[in-house]
Amino acid sequence: MPPPSPDPHSHNPKTTPKPNTHLLVGIAIILVMSTLLLLAVEGMVRIRQWWLYGTLFQLEEVKEHKKDLGIEAPKAGYTSRRVQINSLGFRGPELTVPKPKGTLRLAFLGGSTTFCAEVSSNEHVWVHLVWKRLQELNPNVPMDYINAGVTGQTIAGSLVLLQKRIAALQPDVIFINHASNDMTREARMLAEAQGLISKPIANSWLANYSLFWYLVEKNYQIRIIQANKRHLDKFPDDFGQPFENNLTQLVQESQRLAPLTVLITWTQQMRKQHSPEANRRAAASSQFFMPFLTPEGLLEGYARYNAVIARVAQTTGSVLVADENRIPGDAIHFNDAVHFTDAGSQIMAERVSDGLLADPRWQKLLQKHAEASSSGSGMP
Repeated sequence: MPPPSPDPHSHNPKTTPKPNTHLLVGIAIILVMSTLLLLAVEGMVRIRQWWLYGTLFQLEEVKEHKKDLGIEAPKAGYTSRRVQINSLGFRGPELTVPKPKGTLRLAFLGGSTTFCAEVSSNEHVWVHLVWKRLQELNPNVPMDYINAGVTGQTIAGSLVLLQKRIAALQPDVIFINHASNDMTREARMLAEAQGLISKPIANSWLANYSLFWYLVEKNYQIRIIQANKRHLDKFPDDFGQPFENNLTQLVQESQRLAPLTVLITWTQQMRKQHSPEANRRAAASSQFFMPFLTPEGLLEGYARYNAVIARVAQTTGSVLVADENRIPGDAIHFNDAVHFTDAGSQIMAERVSDGLLADPRWQKLLQKHAEASSSGSGMP
């Protein structure tokens, strides 16, 4: 009798292949270890971010779009280890509203170099240090200040803030510190016309959640940018004209609202006397936004904008704070191409306050407030 045919559905342990348990365990261990390593790196990057900037997240979290203004501005009441925004949406201490009689109020307009996210605290922002020095020199005249600096802001944004937020706070002296963001916009238009700008590389979805990966992508883009050989050949003769028109408008509005307007020339880490390699390193963050300009081109652009600032100060009768190279162009005083460290912020404050103190119009304004305070009549 022949043996029965094997059942095809029966299980034969001798012929069924066994899964490679050791391989699966090894893959699982590698995945777990890789995940833990990435989490550890992410944690270290965020701790570094917290140490340097007082927040575990990207610096843009301090801002939000203001529907009533049509621009971005700091979040009212925002607080991190290094940055405190008051209830009116300005970096600095709370302001008394309406302004007390006899108080001399300073207002500072600008972009990120006025906001100063890179310094260690509100008390190290050059705006605060200017106020502190002026107050200490004139203890009989109460003073306060408005830091209306906003990262990425141009003159157009400062004009909106001035008209819709600052005017009602009755400033007595308005300081204007603008150049880089406006120059970026004007230069990009030139680069677009010459076909030098490629479509910007958008952040990957991972960079929106991982600060580590965001920094990897950003540094990769900077390397690509610095390897770019296509640059603007030269600036046209009228380069800086839009900036001059907008700055003049901002100054005129400032003069309508306050007795004294102060224009500050632009400063940066790059210097003509530095070696090409030193300027290349110093220019990295500026070239991230203006990859079509060499360090030499950036220096020329900033020089043209400073000439505009000086010219507008003369034609409008504003106080001019020059001597922009008083702040040493090195990594001790600059966090990157244009943003200050604590040391740079200190010298910036000395530079600005010295420029104001040397002007007789400041002394006259101060005398009026001092007389009003001593007489008890007060000033608006």
